[in-house]
Amino acid sequence: MSDVLPEDEVVRICQELIRIDTSNFGDGSGPGERAAAEYAAGLIEEVGMEAEIFESAPGRANVVTRMAGEDPSASALVVHGHLDVVPALRDQWSVDPFGAELKDGLIWGRGAVDMKDMDAMILAVLRGFARTGRKPKRDIIFAFFADEEAGGAYGARYAVDKRPELFEGATEAISEVGGFSATIGGQRTYLLQTAEKGISWLRLVAHGRAGHGSQISTDNAVTRLAGAVTRIGEYKWPIELTPTTRQFLDGVTELTGVEFDADNPDILLSQLGTVARFVGATLQNTTNPTLLKGGYKHNVIPESAEALIDCRTLPGQQEHVLEIVRDLAGTGVDVSYVHQDVSLEVPFAGNLVDSMIDALHSEDPGAKVLPYTLSGGTDNKSLSRLGITGYGFAPLMLPDELDFTGMFHGVDERVPADSLKFGARVLNTLLTNY
Repeated sequence: MSDVLPEDEVVRICQELIRIDTSNFGDGSGPGERAAAEYAAGLIEEVGMEAEIFESAPGRANVVTRMAGEDPSASALVVHGHLDVVPALRDQWSVDPFGAELKDGLIWGRGAVDMKDMDAMILAVLRGFARTGRKPKRDIIFAFFADEEAGGAYGARYAVDKRPELFEGATEAISEVGGFSATIGGQRTYLLQTAEKGISWLRLVAHGRAGHGSQISTDNAVTRLAGAVTRIGEYKWPIELTPTTRQFLDGVTELTGVEFDADNPDILLSQLGTVARFVGATLQNTTNPTLLKGGYKHNVIPESAEALIDCRTLPGQQEHVLEIVRDLAGTGVDVSYVHQDVSLEVPFAGNLVDSMIDALHSEDPGAKVLPYTLSGGTDNKSLSRLGITGYGFAPLMLPDELDFTGMFHGVDERVPADSLKFGARVLNTLLTNY
């Protein structure tokens, strides 16, 4: 079995992971991650390594294993993924979202890009090291977390708070949503994630006077909430470029000859194809209303009504944004956090970044690599609480016609099998050389 390469089994592992339903509804009602954790631990133990499964709540399972490196004095690297996925409605899909069908050279299913593809790469590369007895240069901590899709309270956050010893000596980490390719100015370009926006999930509660629906109401909680939600949802946040985003845009200008114009950003964004949506959301703060709730009967004016706002903040702007949201909400509306987490921004420089670029070039010589900011969030937020610097690096060479960024949480999520094999080779090179 020592001649089995990571690329030989990465597709099978990805399919088998997708077939394990780990839907995370955010309210504890899903199947949990235990079955997927046991599957991952079994693959690890099959090649002679020990894997620890620990639960933060019944069924909410995490897996961690540590591979010793040649130099015990070198800082450890965390390579991590999450086992949960967002829900999928079967009637919206053209295939079974948990069937992991291989069709037209692509693996179809929930988690194919977010992020059981990367989980499979990690497991395949880990198994390759163990089979051959090779040692990486430094200790590598492989982790598979629960609950990332709902903020990580049962996953990475729990592991960091309750089991920090598992990450002893680690200073850097790599995980999802980076290292994938896009064609910019005719040049294949890999986007390496070096920053991510902060998360502020907010609840608005508007207060008013309860009464009969047939009466004149000048103190209506629903009306007050509707005004607050409209002001917040329609607020035009100014464009503000972080160092990471400025470096990315400068790189795009170099490739395309198109300068960035803050008054008309679509001119440059149009050069990015489907990646434009990902990048466009990182030029400014965003506040999107996502849920409304109020009242209990048609002819009763309720005394309160509430809304949820998904707010994503640029690095260093969380408190500033909250202050503006409170002003927009107005009097009679309370604003509070449901969940919050930090923004991250790290340099596009250093030995790990150089090694990631070299690993990509080992499979795709001459390709361009640019840093970018993620509008969403990853478990690197939790690891940052331990002083661990995180990057997004799940390497994939993708065909131009695939709307890859649209696959995240999308219908008919899918990833090319050849892209997975490419990623396994790149990740294997990185962990061998860094």
